[in-house]
Amino acid sequence: MTAQPGAVRLHAIVTGRVQGVGFRATTHQVASKLGLAGWVRNLQSGGVEVVAEGETDSLQALETFLHQGPGAARVAHVNVQWTAAVGESLPFAVKPTM
Repeated sequence: MTAQPGAVRLHAIVTGRVQGVGFRATTHQVASKLGLAGWVRNLQSGGVEVVAEGETDSLQALETFLHQGPGAARVAHVNVQWTAAVGESLPFAVKPTM
């Protein structure tokens, strides 16, 4: 799949109390509302991994959400890397734990 012109990619690892609190489901909702392509999944380490592609403004809104998470979450750290988009698919998906 080819990336949309002007699209960028956000890759984030979120740590803290982020599993078992609806973090993936809420990230899925937020990313879908923003029209982003990509996915979210739990990591065996206890963190959550997010890959999203789209317009910079939408990705910045997603990053802001990742720093807060849903109400029951307690985000300790968000490690974000920005790169050129590679063509993630729509719709935004929840992947199995890795």
